[in-house]
This record gives sequence, structure tokens and C-alpha cells, in this order.
Amino acid sequence: MNDSRGRATFPLLLAFGAMIFGMVLAGGSDLTPASLAAPDAAGPVAVAPPNGGLPSFADLAAAVSPAVAFIEVRTIEKAEGRRIDPFYEFFFRQRRPQQEEREAPEQRRDSSGSGFVISADGLVVTNYHVIEGATGVDVTVDGHQYEAEVRGSDPATDLALLKIEPREPLTYLELGDAESLRVGDWIMVIGSPLRLENSVSVGVVSAKGRSINITRDRSLENFIQTDAAINFGNSGGPLVDLRGRVVGIATAINYGAENIGFAVPITILQRVLPQLRDSGTVHRGYLGVDIRDVTDRIAAGFNLDEARGVLVDLVRKGSPSEEAGLQPGDILLEIDGRPVIDTRQLIDYVSSKMPGEEVKLKIFREGDTISRKVTLGERPSNGGAPEVEEPDEPEEQRIEWLGLEYQDITSAVRETQGIPEDVDGVWISEVAPSSPLYDEGVGPRDVIVSVNGQPVTSAGDFERAVEQAASGSLLRLYVRRFARGEQVAAFFALVEKP
Repeated sequence: MNDSRGRATFPLLLAFGAMIFGMVLAGGSDLTPASLAAPDAAGPVAVAPPNGGLPSFADLAAAVSPAVAFIEVRTIEKAEGRRIDPFYEFFFRQRRPQQEEREAPEQRRDSSGSGFVISADGLVVTNYHVIEGATGVDVTVDGHQYEAEVRGSDPATDLALLKIEPREPLTYLELGDAESLRVGDWIMVIGSPLRLENSVSVGVVSAKGRSINITRDRSLENFIQTDAAINFGNSGGPLVDLRGRVVGIATAINYGAENIGFAVPITILQRVLPQLRDSGTVHRGYLGVDIRDVTDRIAAGFNLDEARGVLVDLVRKGSPSEEAGLQPGDILLEIDGRPVIDTRQLIDYVSSKMPGEEVKLKIFREGDTISRKVTLGERPSNGGAPEVEEPDEPEEQRIEWLGLEYQDITSAVRETQGIPEDVDGVWISEVAPSSPLYDEGVGPRDVIVSVNGQPVTSAGDFERAVEQAASGSLLRLYVRRFARGEQVAAFFALVEKP
């Protein structure tokens, strides 16, 4: 009997001992996350990083919230005058003089957004579209409301800097490192969606380097995508990492989806912040070229030994690149001795320079490597591309396997389509969906000006150049696009001849 009782007691003692050993081990290894708390005094938010397992998101929110701003915007503008029904006007022409001379009344539009404090003395960051056209801006931070001054704005990247005069030094957020963010990293979004102040959502970085064509200069877009909830009113609010540092600014949502939101990387703010703070506007260097990444296909089409650099599709008229002698078809390999990795890297580097600065380019052109020095110009805020007008459709010819309908550039075509007098080629009226050029971006209204570097001045020239190309070779078509007499785009289309 004593033996059976001892055998029954032994497993219980063993389990109890294992539990005690586990508790000691956990305490000694510091596996329990450190507490995260808001600072007692004004200063930057400091949050201990996770040390095994996830931190408390509640403590992270409590630490960051005092530096998150609720922004209210008032816009007062003239209302449009009342429209008179033409039927009424015809039969009842008599109106009182004072009615005819009365000015249109003013109307007020209120809106709201989010922001965050970046300095103890009251600098607040938000989106440009939150405060665009504002007559007055109020900022509420940590329960106190202040009237704000718009210190600076940058429509090209949708950023704005506000200044408030706080009663005492403010808690503020430190700017983090968006470059080291990885897809899958945790982030928190805090803002005032639908005027619901200090609303918190949590998610991960879903993707980086997104371009969604919502700003005034698409080539500068480099959004972080996240599945953390972003709604109307979140615009301008911070995306923070687990240390409480800002890594992005909530900017846009996808109306047709759930949990697809976009944020401006904090890297972009860091580049323009000194100019926003000191002068209120942002100036960027400008080459004046339209470019794209060199793929294996492009490298083969231009006889480059490997896919590297960026291809120049268009050199804009009167631009610094035109003055320096750059040409469509050039492949930019280096800038100031640095390898050109892709279009994003080149645009960021040039934009970080000031107008008037000089850069040195290493260029691959028709099998040779050359150098050019370019004095940068001022980057236009809208990219400099005018709108495209809808053309009239003329009589056309066709190459069946290409799926194109085209014709000579007659005087009528030149006049109606805004094609300059010094441009020759063939004008495209239709591109079939099955055409190999469809995926290359070729469309109606485009003009093909050369084939494999051979200028074409007529439909006959174009057809002969296509016929002369060997079967299985890559045709290199140079395509230009015009509107109102100005070139708005140009690019190389590569297609394999069957």
C-alpha cells in the first residue's frame, strides 16, 4: 500500500518541479515583454522593443497617442450663382436690378484629417490634401486645441507642415527608418477616421514601392501598402513601428477593396522637411527624361550585355537633358559614379539635388559608352505633360501579324492630331487586343517614327523596315505621342517578328 501511494505521488512532484523550473528560467531569460508607457514629461516617445513575443499594442497606443493630432479644416469660398431655366428666361425677362447685381453668397465647407507632432515646439505633419485650399486650420493635440499656420506644403508628394504655438512643450514622435521595413513587419496606424479621434488599427506592411497614380507627380510615388485599417479622416496620421517611431504617413485607400491602404514613406518627408520648415516650398533637381527599367528583353533589343541601368524613352524639349545631348534609346548606367540600379533610385537621387547642381552620367549608346554632364533644372510640379485630345479616325492600312491599323501623316492628320511639322512617321489608328504591341503600351494616336533605328517617313517605309527584319529578331519601334502640338510621351516598343 505504501509503495502504490509513493508511485502515485512521484508524478505530481515531478510536474510541480518542472513548473517551478520553467518560471525561474523565464524570469532569468527576460522572456516577459517590457512595459510600454507614455513619457511623464515632454519629449520624444520612447518605446522598448519587443524582447520575445509581441509587445502590448495597448501600451504602444498609450505611448504614441499624446503626439497624434486631430485636424479640422475650414474652407470658405464663393458659391456658384443660380442658374436660370432658359424657358423661364424667355417668357419672364423682367427681373429686379438688385437681383441681377447681387454677388453670389459665400459657402463654408468643413473637413477633417489627422497628423502628428514632430517637435516639442509644435511642428505638425499632415497630408497636403487635408489642408488644400484651407481658410483656417485647427489642431487638437493631447486634449488641447490650437489654431495652426500652414508652414509649408509639397503637393507633389502630398505632404504639408503645420505650426502651432503650444502652451508648454509637446510630446512628439521620432522619425524612423522606412528603408529597413520588411514586408510582414508589424505597424500601427493612429488617427481620426470619420472624426473618431485617436482610433487605433494594427496590421503589417503588405508591400513597398507602390505607385497608384494619385499625386500630382506619379514618378515620385513610392507608397507603403498596409492591411491596417485606413479610412476617411486617417489621412496625415502616423504609421509607427513597434518602437513608436513614425515610418509612414497614412494617405490613401483603395475604394474597391478592404484592408488595402497606402502611406507615404517617412523617407520622403525626411528629404523635404528642411525645405518645408525653412522656405515653405520644395525644389527638386530635374533631368527631363522619361525612363524605365532595363529588362532582359530591352537589353537584348539594344545589344547591352546584361539587364542594367534605365532606358531613356523620351528627352523632353528644352530640358537639361536635351541641352546636354541625351537621346531616346540611351541607357543610363551610372550617375556621379554610382551604378543606376532602377528608375526609383535614379529619380530619388536626382530629386535630392537642387536645381543648378551638375551631375555626370555614364551612358550606353549604340554599342558605345559615353559620358555627359547635365546641369539640373527645376522639376515641374505636374511633370510637364499636357492632356491628350481625342483624335479623328482616318483611313488606314494594316500588317496582320502586328495587329495595327495605320496610315501616312497627312496634313489633315497633322492638324487634327496636333503632330508637329518636323515629325514624320506613321500614325496609328487602332491596336487590336491580340496585337503583340498591345502589352507594350502602343495605342491609337501614337506615331511610329523609326524601326530598329531606321527613320520611317511613310507607311511604305514602315512596311519595308518590318519586312527586312529577320524572322525571330526583335523589332525595336520608337513610338511618340502628341497633344496640342506637344510631345507628351515617347518610348521603345519591342516585339519579336514571327
